[in-house]
Amino acid sequence: MVSNSISNSIRRRNNNGLKRYFNFIEYFSMVILIVALWQVLEVVEVIDPVTLPSPLQILESFWSMIGSGELLKNVMVSIVRVFQGYALAVIFGILFGIAIGLSKRLNIVTDFVIQILKPIPPIAWIPLAILWFGIGETSKIFLIFLGGFFPILINVTDGIQQTDKKLIEVAKVLETPKISFITKVVIPSALPSIFTGLRVGIGSAWMCVVGAELIASDQGVGYMIMNARQFSQPDAVIIGMLAIGFIGKLIDVILKTIERKLIKWNTKYQGN
Repeated sequence: MVSNSISNSIRRRNNNGLKRYFNFIEYFSMVILIVALWQVLEVVEVIDPVTLPSPLQILESFWSMIGSGELLKNVMVSIVRVFQGYALAVIFGILFGIAIGLSKRLNIVTDFVIQILKPIPPIAWIPLAILWFGIGETSKIFLIFLGGFFPILINVTDGIQQTDKKLIEVAKVLETPKISFITKVVIPSALPSIFTGLRVGIGSAWMCVVGAELIASDQGVGYMIMNARQFSQPDAVIIGMLAIGFIGKLIDVILKTIERKLIKWNTKYQGN
């Protein structure tokens, strides 16, 4: 009896280990396929290595840039810029989103202006940013702020406005104080939408960093990409792009982890 229990436990442990292994392979299967196909096309000379270097060439350039410190220096500069602009976007996006979501009148007053400004890409603000703030760090942070602000604002507002009516009715019946109603009913209900806004906002902020670093910049991933383009270094361009992608993915994973810990009740459908 005991031996059967032990053997079943070992079998389950082994099955779980195999399952995690196959999940890992499945998760990276698309990346492996793309890189393998890319390398094969390079070997058979379908792709011109001058315009699109092979994965092995890019890996070699990556280690060279790591060794020289160039990549790390530029990445850290961009990270600081993004988080400065993103932090402002989070603060103002959440505060204004809550205010607009709670006030029907404020929603009406601000809706036209928000809907007009929202579609304007941050890069279109570059001339005004230079006129207003000069060519220093402030103009870059302003553009990154714009990239993150509107996704956060819209998602926070929508999340609050979609609060379950049953919860609102119960709060009214119990005569819940306004502050408690906001902090214990409205905001918890809106948290999934708020985190969606935070995740979309950080992605937009990273996309804006390239445009922001076009403004008389001599450091940052955006500068590195543009400088590599001028000197016809596609490997450095791709490395810069991948650096932005990997950092964005890391931040998204962190936000997802925080979301799961704060909103344990929110179960998402993940397909069959």
